[in-house]
Amino acid sequence: MSVTPHEDFTARLAASVADGTFARLTLGKPRGDDPTLQKIIIRPVTLKAGPHLSFVWRHDTRDITKNLIPTDAVHEISGMLGTTFHSAHLATTQQSVQLEYNKKGEPRLHLGRTVTPFINTAHDHVKSRLLPPESQEWLQALGVTNAAGVVREGMADKRRQIHNYVEILSHLIEDSPLALGASNGPAQDRPVEITDMGCGKGYLTFATHDYFDRVLQRSARVCGVESRPELVALCNQIAHDTGRPKLSFISGTIQDVELPAPDVLIALHACDTATDDAITRGVKAGTTLIVVAPCCQKELRPQLAAAPVLAPALRHGIWQERHAEFVTDALRALLLEWAGYDTKVFEFISNEHTAKNLMIAATRHAGIARDEVSAVRIRELAAFYGIKSHALARQLGFTF
Repeated sequence: MSVTPHEDFTARLAASVADGTFARLTLGKPRGDDPTLQKIIIRPVTLKAGPHLSFVWRHDTRDITKNLIPTDAVHEISGMLGTTFHSAHLATTQQSVQLEYNKKGEPRLHLGRTVTPFINTAHDHVKSRLLPPESQEWLQALGVTNAAGVVREGMADKRRQIHNYVEILSHLIEDSPLALGASNGPAQDRPVEITDMGCGKGYLTFATHDYFDRVLQRSARVCGVESRPELVALCNQIAHDTGRPKLSFISGTIQDVELPAPDVLIALHACDTATDDAITRGVKAGTTLIVVAPCCQKELRPQLAAAPVLAPALRHGIWQERHAEFVTDALRALLLEWAGYDTKVFEFISNEHTAKNLMIAATRHAGIARDEVSAVRIRELAAFYGIKSHALARQLGFTF
């Protein structure tokens, strides 16, 4: 009697839980009644009562956590496969196993290469930190912490931003073709190419390197691009002194620097149309994941001529500024979708810590790009605000 893909997957899951090789399970493509449910992330935890599996139901605006004993957890997971969820990605210390259901509800099992994921079974109520202890080396060298690992005066917000960024990056990687075992990601026999455009002092470049290299234990070449040679020299020296050979920094501009086509392109707080330059490079290179946090959106403000109903409000400079920011970034997200990307727009870090808090993340999909439906949405929004020109549109060849 043949074993179905569902039964095979469940057996492999149960075996990994029993022998301690289970690292993580992600259930995706929800088919239930709750439209806000995105996925469930399951990992091993050790409680006072013994080993459990921790379930995190990730919704649009909230997370719900529940811990189950291993036998109950495997039973519940098995019942959700092919019903509530049509995708399951299991990562163990031995291999990657993926169960996918097509539109007809037919299951397919895919076995990936042997992986060695980072497993942390600690259970506490303190927000987890995704950077490893050895990140203290560069945090100290860059002046975020002192020799004792204590955050220096005035650097608490920077440290919080670094950790928040890594947490966001971890979720984006999990949901992208870059996830371990994904069949449509970059070839597994080469390092992931990552570029941080306009990296400044390199805080987030170092954090990106350590997340891939030390946490995911994933081969990656990370390059920070910065126009100020003194910062390039400083960061290269720290990377060398702390033993990070796959991390480098080069002097150049977003438009002109010569680099391999990146799998991940990051541009955080690139001013005004520099964000558009970075997005354009990513789109033209076919980059899998583009992550930008725009700032100083000045280009569109002189063009704003919104509908008459908004005129009384837009006579105030603060509303003009905020509308210019909104329209600039809304058009960026829509143009990315037109160019073949799925986009997410969300808060990077609370306004309490910085006003530059918007992040746009775009993941390339395999579907049709540059469709007319997307183009109409872009033109309608631009027309409403009287926008005739936009840097990203020009660079991508889109006409209003």
